[in-house]
Amino acid sequence: MDNQVYRPYVEEIEQLMRKVSFVVKCRGRDILGEFEITPPQFEALLLLRQHGDMTIGELGNKMYLASSTATDLIDRMERNGLVERFRDGSDRRVVRLRMLDKGREMILRVMESRRAYLDKILAHVTEEDKKVLVNSLQSIYDLMKEEYEK
Repeated sequence: MDNQVYRPYVEEIEQLMRKVSFVVKCRGRDILGEFEITPPQFEALLLLRQHGDMTIGELGNKMYLASSTATDLIDRMERNGLVERFRDGSDRRVVRLRMLDKGREMILRVMESRRAYLDKILAHVTEEDKKVLVNSLQSIYDLMKEEYEK
């Protein structure tokens, strides 16, 4: 595979995407540290916001976590007032998770901080380049999502 010939720009785009992803991930962790929330806790909140109430097992599956790890994560989040457990109304044996107001507020505050950081960076980029970047990223994401969902 070392002899593979790639189309123009593939290697450069891959390297730049990896570099940008690394910086975003690192800066994102720094920002989360300011709010005293861990990356897995924040990811769990985002999933609950996107999918609504779910069981610990469902959340663990979406996060690729072992059951015991997901339970420990939820225990900490519950102690911090971010989520609560409740019995499912249609099957009392099922325990579901619900995001609390503090969790929703945490998402808003963290996202505002992340966007402020990105806004500061993008202030040095022309409007035209921002439009091209948005369109390019959307195109790449759509193609990747389509491939991933197959």
